[in-house]
Amino acid sequence: MDWSKIPDVLAVASLACAFFSISRQNRTAQHHLWLLGWIMIAIHFIGFMFANIPGVVGTIGSIVGLISLIDAGVFFMWATVPSESGISSRRMALVTLFSMAIYAGLACLDSAPGWAFDACAVFIAIGPLAVGLFYIRYAQHALRWLTVGLQFALGAELLVLRRQSGGNNELCIDAILFVVYLGCCLYFLYTHKIETTGSIITVGGFFAWAMVFVIAPAMGHYMPNFKIEDEVWNLPKYVVAIGMLLLLLEKQIERSQYLALHDDLTALANRRLFQDRLISAMERARRSGSTIALMQVDLDRFKEVNDSFGHHVGDLLLQHVAALLDRRVRRSDTVARTGGDEFSIILEEPSTRRDAEMVAESLIVILAEPFQLAGKMVRVGASIGIAVFPDDAQDSDSLCIEADLRMYQVKQDRREATRVPREKVMSHFDSQTLAS
Repeated sequence: MDWSKIPDVLAVASLACAFFSISRQNRTAQHHLWLLGWIMIAIHFIGFMFANIPGVVGTIGSIVGLISLIDAGVFFMWATVPSESGISSRRMALVTLFSMAIYAGLACLDSAPGWAFDACAVFIAIGPLAVGLFYIRYAQHALRWLTVGLQFALGAELLVLRRQSGGNNELCIDAILFVVYLGCCLYFLYTHKIETTGSIITVGGFFAWAMVFVIAPAMGHYMPNFKIEDEVWNLPKYVVAIGMLLLLLEKQIERSQYLALHDDLTALANRRLFQDRLISAMERARRSGSTIALMQVDLDRFKEVNDSFGHHVGDLLLQHVAALLDRRVRRSDTVARTGGDEFSIILEEPSTRRDAEMVAESLIVILAEPFQLAGKMVRVGASIGIAVFPDDAQDSDSLCIEADLRMYQVKQDRREATRVPREKVMSHFDSQTLAS
């Protein structure tokens, strides 16, 4: 039993725990596949602890070690596909895993027939191609055809390599592992580009990992007396692990920065970003001598929806209204959620008071229409106040206050217009009583 693998097992297990700890705040299918890949790497080291034991135990250890190493690479590649949860992606991954696992298992056996290797190589070549052609009528991603190309080339190479090497199964396994981890490098390069430190380290680590399966057998053939410790060949694994951890941290930092300026529910600008954009818009208008309009939008029956249908429907309502408002304005304008059921809209130049009034009228009509959310028919209205810079105010706080006041005035006027005066009701009641 090879006890020298225990430090590797402990190191990878620690990295997997650190990976889980960082990713648990934002669990996605991608992160689950990454974690599963590192669990496979730990199983790979455990399997090779038993590989040097004679007999069935050593054979099983070698099979487990090889298959788990191949599976880890496939999981890493699968995680980068945008539609990794789709049935076609799952079937592509399963065909890839199954075909290469069979070949690795055969390579660990002493008496596997040559025709079995050839049949498995053909399966490796045409299996993913068959899946890709079967689902060709659906949306296709470039990475799917990269998988098909890599697997087809690998299958053809295995057919040729086994004959040229005189049935050397170790070279064939190295070819499989090279293609798998070169695929990881290409997949990460395609999806993450070379933009951050984490992506650079991860892509570089996968490339070094793939080259291990070219350089190591080449050195064994051409420089048999030059020995390199096994730990040197394992270094790319840890480089990739560090790169992935950095990618997770970078994504969490990016999300934290996004949430600092955006509303988590509606993805609109929050009050902080709204204030910054309002001040910037006013400065631009002041320099150019133009005007901007600020609209304060308040939903009229939001509390009734929350009380009648629950907060889930209320959240869906806010998301629906946010999408409506965002679609109605120009890309240069800003829509922000500045309160529970309050939204603010900055209309930049050219934007006169009449322009803002026309937008407000269209929004009132749109928001007055009933719409269905979670199987419930919901009807709300909106009250909108408009303030124009520099006509109504000279600074951002005063402009917001002015727009708020006008919005509340609109709401009050609507209530008074729909309210029947008490005196009129009582007069009508008295006249009916006397007549009787």
